[in-house]
Amino acid sequence: MAGPAGPFDVITMGRVGVDIYPLQTGVPLADVETFGKFLGGSPTNVAVAAARLGRSVAVVTRTGRDPFGVYCRRALREFGVDDRWVTEVPDHPTPVTFCEIFPPDDFPLYFYRRPTAPDLIIHPHELDLAAIASARVFWMTGTGLCAEPSRAATLTALAARRAEARPGQVATVFDLDWRPMFWPAGSAARARAPYREALAHATVAVGNLAEGEGATGEREPRACAEALLDAGVRLAVVKRGPAGVLAVDRDGTVTEVPPHPVEVVNGLGAGDAFGGALCHGLLADWAQDRVIRYANAAGAIVAGRLACSAAMPHAAEVDALLATATGPPPGSTPPSGEPS
Repeated sequence: MAGPAGPFDVITMGRVGVDIYPLQTGVPLADVETFGKFLGGSPTNVAVAAARLGRSVAVVTRTGRDPFGVYCRRALREFGVDDRWVTEVPDHPTPVTFCEIFPPDDFPLYFYRRPTAPDLIIHPHELDLAAIASARVFWMTGTGLCAEPSRAATLTALAARRAEARPGQVATVFDLDWRPMFWPAGSAARARAPYREALAHATVAVGNLAEGEGATGEREPRACAEALLDAGVRLAVVKRGPAGVLAVDRDGTVTEVPPHPVEVVNGLGAGDAFGGALCHGLLADWAQDRVIRYANAAGAIVAGRLACSAAMPHAAEVDALLATATGPPPGSTPPSGEPS
């Protein structure tokens, strides 16, 4: 795949894998008989979402040297995402993730990433720091901080981006992505120090209430946003599930967007669609209110579909939903905005 003539619009870094999702809803995983296979991993889905909106995108990650790794790289290319920095780890399998689907708001996830995942074996010396520094948006996640050498690589990328701030840089986004099962003893306290270090380099932080509490210790949305701003970012975005989205910037601009109603099929990809659309809006230099409303609509679309990566909307779909939405359809529920 040929890359863009200039810097990438978006480079994401972190998890990749295969989502094995039931094709039956409301059925316990033990009883499911049919499944679908999809490209997965939150930063990978964000990359696909941004590419669907017309952005030039690449992912920094690693797969196993196995058929699922082949599938992931092929799927990235088919979605228009550059895979030049997707390399193989011979000793560990490409992760798979199963879920159960109990709409509207119960979607348990089962991660198979043992003894470790290839995307956590990214070394600092392997990074193309010039490309990361040049990217208009760089997106990283909290999961990338949970183990070495990924933690060192993620912090190296952030530090290089800050040290070599280029005129074209738009945002360095920290997806809080707090996943207790990936951390020793699931301890938020263990995560706070690397989270603080990463926040000092980021310009945007985004996460739901549980992720915000994991990162800051604050559960109340406005207090969480203020804590993220105090940690160094310029824009804090807190997804509040049924209460909508709160965004606060360092200048004091507060945006509160109500939930966009949708009949939920699978809420797991909504947060990733939100992320890709957030990148798109930031790159377009839209006003804060427009960015958040657009991202919220993109998330709602994906919450109404089964898959994550394959479900990411095109710009015309988001525009159409924003233009036609006048109120909740019967029996609808706002999406959770929970990333996969």
